Parts: sequence; structure tokens; C-alpha cells
Amino acid sequence: MDVKVMMQYVTYGLALIGGLAFMVSIIVQVIKELPGLKNIPTSIVALAASLVLCPVALAVLCTYYKTVITWYYVFASFLAAFVVYLVATGGWEKVKEIWDRTKYKDSGDE
Repeated sequence: MDVKVMMQYVTYGLALIGGLAFMVSIIVQVIKELPGLKNIPTSIVALAASLVLCPVALAVLCTYYKTVITWYYVFASFLAAFVVYLVATGGWEKVKEIWDRTKYKDSGDE
């Protein structure tokens, strides 16, 4: 395999992980305020969302490229779900931490 082709696949993979992590973050922020999910920790909701979203993305991609879904694709999608979960939760927490550090503080709050 050519290095150029391999780097192209790595780039596609990283973009897919980033896109899925973004979608997980959006889904979690939307469904976290539902009445039944308010008491569940956000990280568990994010893990469940990524465990659902990654196999769905696999099915969509395999359908689009007319590829047969095999067991190791499904297994790899579950492994990728944990990576997507880590990127989604770690990335969101870092952004929130930076926002909290740099957020404008009103002098009347003290």
C-alpha cells in the first residue's frame, strides 16, 4: 500500500471520528434535558449515544458503498464508539473548562 493512500485513509478516519464526536455532543446536549435523563450522568448518556451512533454510521456507510456488513465491521464500530465517546466528552469538557476560566464575571455577583 502506498503511503499517500494510507495517509488519505487515516485522514478520512480522523474526520469521521471528529464528525461522529460532534454529532454525539449535539445529541447529548439535546436529549440530556429530557425528563427521564436529567438524573443520569452526562458521560453515560454520551457513551450510550456513541454506542448507538457508530453502528448506525457503519450501516449507512456500508449501504452507501454497497459493502456487505461483516462481524468484524460491527466489532470495529463498537471499538470506534469508545474512541468517539472519549473525543466527544473530553473535547466538550475542555471547551467548557476554557469557557469557565475566561467567562465574564459581573462584579455584582460577589
